[in-house]
Amino acid sequence: MDSTASSLTSLWDRVFGTQPDPDLWVVIATLVAAVAVTVPHGVWRLSRNAITIAHEGGHGLTALLTGRQLTGIRLHSDTSGLTVSRGKPHGLGMILTAAAGYTAPPLLGLGGAALLAAGHITLLLWVATALLIAMLVMIRNAYGAVTVVLTGGTFLLVSWLAGPQVQAAFAYAVVWFLLVGGVRPAFELQGKRRRGGAGDSDADQLSRLTHVPAGLWLFLFHAVSLCSLIGGGRWLLEV
Repeated sequence: MDSTASSLTSLWDRVFGTQPDPDLWVVIATLVAAVAVTVPHGVWRLSRNAITIAHEGGHGLTALLTGRQLTGIRLHSDTSGLTVSRGKPHGLGMILTAAAGYTAPPLLGLGGAALLAAGHITLLLWVATALLIAMLVMIRNAYGAVTVVLTGGTFLLVSWLAGPQVQAAFAYAVVWFLLVGGVRPAFELQGKRRRGGAGDSDADQLSRLTHVPAGLWLFLFHAVSLCSLIGGGRWLLEV
């Protein structure tokens, strides 16, 4: 009994305790790595899958929190995704659910930056793993399931087996990527709309729901992502 209690206490301390901040060069190196997998178009086509997971997860989580019935999430190899929920086709719940996609990655990055600034590196990794496991239950296609399993498995292995320095580098790289990578999709959507495409985008759906111009919703996406990058970046660099 004492052994079990001791193990639980040790696990609690490991997850909810604080870890030392990494050296500044690690923080800078992970920022450079995040930029390197976000800016080049060829690499972005692959790394964008992680942003899509956060995007669709944002839709799904908000749907549940606003009382809608989440029926499934699909992730596609072209980095697009689809989240389907049931409920009133209008109202605040539907508006918040539609608005949560483009804002989820940068806001997750901002929340992650707050945890890292407080020294909760392991807790960040465990929370991310739990969210991915919960999301896996709602995935409705094979590509999406494989993508989420590989992503969640990586988080689980790092949080359980890696040492403090590796955990710190991985956590900072992930948060930087959410912050930096969370900026690009809104600019991509802006470009598509300028060319006459993306007529059923989140911004256009929100426009139909609220009678507010899609351009203003796009401005909101830009504002959230850029402010998250600035705020989160300041927290991460204060080591």
